[in-house]
Amino acid sequence: MIVLTILAALFLPYLIIYLYKNAYNKPKNFPPGPPSLPVYGAFWIVLAHGFTDLATAFKKLGEKYKTKIIGLYMGPVPTIVLNDPELIKEMLNREEFDGRMDIIIFRLRSFWKKLGIFFTDGYFWHQQRRFSLRYLRDYGFGRRCEDLESVVATEVKEMIDLRIGGPKYPAEMDIVKGDLVYMPYFFAIPFLNGMLQVFSRSTLPRSEYKALWALTRGTVLFQRSSTDMGGALSLTPWLKDILPNYSGYNDLVKGNQYLLNFFKKLINEAMETHDETYDRHFLDMYITKMKEEMREKDKTTYSVDQLILTCTDYTFPAASAVQFVLTILVERLLLQPEIQDKIHEEIDRVVGRDRLPNLDDRRNMPYLEACIRETMRYDTTVPLSVPHRAMKDTTLAGYDVPEGTMVSANLTMLHMDKDIWGDPENFRPERFLKNGELDLAATVIAIWSRQKIMCW
Repeated sequence: MIVLTILAALFLPYLIIYLYKNAYNKPKNFPPGPPSLPVYGAFWIVLAHGFTDLATAFKKLGEKYKTKIIGLYMGPVPTIVLNDPELIKEMLNREEFDGRMDIIIFRLRSFWKKLGIFFTDGYFWHQQRRFSLRYLRDYGFGRRCEDLESVVATEVKEMIDLRIGGPKYPAEMDIVKGDLVYMPYFFAIPFLNGMLQVFSRSTLPRSEYKALWALTRGTVLFQRSSTDMGGALSLTPWLKDILPNYSGYNDLVKGNQYLLNFFKKLINEAMETHDETYDRHFLDMYITKMKEEMREKDKTTYSVDQLILTCTDYTFPAASAVQFVLTILVERLLLQPEIQDKIHEEIDRVVGRDRLPNLDDRRNMPYLEACIRETMRYDTTVPLSVPHRAMKDTTLAGYDVPEGTMVSANLTMLHMDKDIWGDPENFRPERFLKNGELDLAATVIAIWSRQKIMCW
């Protein structure tokens, strides 16, 4: 016992010295930031500055270290967080930052491979993104399409009937209960059936809306089980084996499985009836391309698993982000009823009360669109965006950025920058209007979507 005590006393100073040196050991000419703790780096220090709000945590850290570009370690990964609008714009428009991180959360959602559109990069991402965007457009994705607009209008009518006439099916009773409406899910159906129309030129009838609501619940469960930077699970994947519930692993798998099962069923049905001489929809076009490449090259980046993840990625915003933006807008109308009055007046003046609005009305309803854009600015959906990866050694703002560094854009700092917005703490849709029309030059919230890699 005495020997162990002596050894511990001799070893302890060396351990303290090692930990101290390691805490401040960073790449040469790396941005300033918090020190590293064992195993998790600065992860717990970040959480201490904003446990449920990482954007605010990095704002505080930026103020503490007097910098707009924060450098730290998240576990073993060198990480940079940008709090400056100009640096965010520069990073998102430079190809060397187009990489994606390879972490457990991205792997578990894609059959433990690197698949999909959101979280892939390089040649694979380029091929898959180019093909999918090119042919999804044929069925209304990103352009006007009469069939798609008709589907969305029909689904909107169904949701209005659900609210006014009440539930017809058991699943609807969870969405509308008398005067209570579960807003996020209430808004989901038109967008999800719209995406199904784009993928397969088919939709689910009202009697099967339960499957679409389950899809939304799975998507939301997946998102809420982690953070913009992946959480502790991404830094120490072994947590899935010892703390599967507490680490969020089980909920991530459960939520993601809703999406995989839904699209696996849809794609299997397309595979069973596929005819290479006639493309009925986007799924057919993808399957045809996959078979052609396998015949001609005996290898391909196209696969059934990749098609499942492609559908999953394009559906993700429709299954969560869009309806939450609209829900937050409804909340704002309750907080600021004068905004509701202005929207109501514009709708009555442009659309009237005898029909539903359509996309032709959009140009004549600038105030409503300004309200949607202000909602996206005021309540940032993904505050730190999707984490990027430096694909080679480079520099940013005079600092060295080693290859493999994770780079995150603090979009909340962009959306709350006083130099840009003047009074960012106020919800004021008029900031997006000029002479009564939508001021496209003011739409700085879209700055991050101009990057070449998709990250909605």
